[in-house]
Amino acid sequence: MKTDGATSASEGSRARTKAYLTIAIVVGLAVLAWWFDPDWLYGWIKVLHVVAVISWMVGLFYLPRLFVYHADAAIGEEPAATFVVMEQRLVKVIMGPAMMVSWGAGLWLAWSGFGFSGFWLWIKIAGVVGLTVFHVFLSRSARRFAKGENSWTARQWRMANEIPTVLMIVVVIMVIIKPFA
Repeated sequence: MKTDGATSASEGSRARTKAYLTIAIVVGLAVLAWWFDPDWLYGWIKVLHVVAVISWMVGLFYLPRLFVYHADAAIGEEPAATFVVMEQRLVKVIMGPAMMVSWGAGLWLAWSGFGFSGFWLWIKIAGVVGLTVFHVFLSRSARRFAKGENSWTARQWRMANEIPTVLMIVVVIMVIIKPFA
């Protein structure tokens, strides 16, 4: 499935390897920092968490938008093949790693900062579980698109694009307002 102007499979593989290497380095540094537990650790883990969440949310917003356009593209034609490459790379190189870092850093913050206490925190975690379920649904949908098996219309994908927005609003309210603290 080579397309003109598309990145080759080997280039995609190198990009994926770089992403995983970067994640491994960050995780290694995080483990070292956790082991020595310096005063600045909590703030930097929070920074890591926020950056990872932003990256993950961008993917959760953008992938359904790609599906909107992909749903209207003819199967096997140039635009559809390009969408498959874009969707697969978004899922594997950005969304997957960002979700894992979001969860890892978030759970550490919940344990270290709050001891997993507070009803607001559990509602936030439930919202993040919802985002994770949606992420898995999108990943599977990307695989179905790659096989030419999409059964949703562009309109249905537009509506599905609102799901992460609603869940994000719930999570942000819980984090900032903490209404049940």
